[in-house]
Amino acid sequence: MASASADEAKPPPAEPRAAISHVLFDMDGLLLDTEGFYTAVQEKILARYGKVFDWSVKAKMMGKTTAESTRILFEEFGLAGLLTPEQFLEEREAMLKELLPTCTAMPGVVRLIHHFHANGIPIAVATGTHKRHFALKTQNHREMFSLMHHVVTGDDPEVKAGKPSPDIFLTAMRRFERNVEPCNCLVFEDAPLGVAAAKTAGMHVVMVPDPRLDISYHKDADQVLGSLLDFKPSEWGLPPFQD
Repeated sequence: MASASADEAKPPPAEPRAAISHVLFDMDGLLLDTEGFYTAVQEKILARYGKVFDWSVKAKMMGKTTAESTRILFEEFGLAGLLTPEQFLEEREAMLKELLPTCTAMPGVVRLIHHFHANGIPIAVATGTHKRHFALKTQNHREMFSLMHHVVTGDDPEVKAGKPSPDIFLTAMRRFERNVEPCNCLVFEDAPLGVAAAKTAGMHVVMVPDPRLDISYHKDADQVLGSLLDFKPSEWGLPPFQD
């Protein structure tokens, strides 16, 4: 009996995980390598008071608004009476102004964004960063961000609450040109609170966490990748890479 041809022997292609039509990106730690700057600045300030910043606290702060993350920092390290939140933020801001414009794109980001844009997949950014810091971070990445349909920042008037509230993702979804359902949106996130926000919004989530983040924070994501270089668009019903 003749053996089956190579084509016949191949397993049928897997069904896509979902029917995705629109894509939303977080920014810090996902598109741009900025999280290390925040960590370094906070470590430097805390060291002055004999305190050590660690990832158990970082995980609680990631994706939060500036006010909320500062509150968590002060509670976790007992900073009340050592300095005020205003003093902390003023010192932090001075250091970040120097650092943020030097940030680089995360691995795989430029290729993925150009791929989506070239294939007509609407893409947008939903970031807890405020406009002031957004401008600093993106000033050397304007071409990449020009491919976005729109950007929603954390100080947008329609965003009533920060992550893990779904506000920012739902606001970003509504600003596409036609009606879009949450179930057709794919969110890329690195932070546990961002994953929770997207899932609460009814969206699918690919998580690309920092390797130092405890794996217990991965459980709510639909897919977890080590890098955007590992993302396969066809798994989500999106056009595959041609290179």
